[in-house]
Amino acid sequence: MCIAACEMLGGTQEQCMASAVALEMIHTMSLIHDDLPSMDNDDLRRGMPTNHVKYGEDVAILAGDALLSESFAHVAKQTPSDVEPKRIVEVIRILGDAVGPVGLAGGQIMDLECEGKTGVGLDDLRWIHRHKTGALLRAAVASGAQIAGATDAEIDACIKYAENIGLAFQVADDILDVTQSSEVLGKTAGKDEATDKTTYVKLMGLDGAKKEAYRLATEAVEALEPFGEKSTPLRAIADYIVSRNQ
Repeated sequence: MCIAACEMLGGTQEQCMASAVALEMIHTMSLIHDDLPSMDNDDLRRGMPTNHVKYGEDVAILAGDALLSESFAHVAKQTPSDVEPKRIVEVIRILGDAVGPVGLAGGQIMDLECEGKTGVGLDDLRWIHRHKTGALLRAAVASGAQIAGATDAEIDACIKYAENIGLAFQVADDILDVTQSSEVLGKTAGKDEATDKTTYVKLMGLDGAKKEAYRLATEAVEALEPFGEKSTPLRAIADYIVSRNQ
């Protein structure tokens, strides 16, 4: 998504590759830490034993810490010199916000606090996912757009796309958790129900959740209208997110 946003706005893959790699470092860190016994306590990820299962909890924590630290250094060291320094600094800020108290960390805290509790509604669920999945996807498109030299209005349109597609991704994930096997998902199926987690399927029903996923994906694509055919890769990502494994 970082590369797609950058190219859509006139940048190149070479210019934004360091940011894209940094985002994947942060993403991988978040998965390693999410799977820890003190968090979601999962033992399967991408069809393989989770990091702490294979290497131990101590190594998993440090692996996540190392990936997070290296992500910022990678942007600073590897972004090409034809990108304005102030834009590189802005990307580092975007990444920092994405993982901090108003990003992944804050979303994960709320997620843990709501687990097994009654009275958790759609507003709570949306807040959690805007600050977890949504925060990382916002960072992806905003970083790519920033590297390309986008205007504030263009970056805002990209962020609107990411916010909607981030929620659509999580709705689709909740649907897959109850409709697919662990073999297909590459992670433990039925985990949300087993831990009494509030999900879109639990609150809206399966059919309602499917309609919500498509509604969000449609709104995401509408935000890309100013960019015309150049937005085709991001539109394709939106389509994939709501149709995967179906």
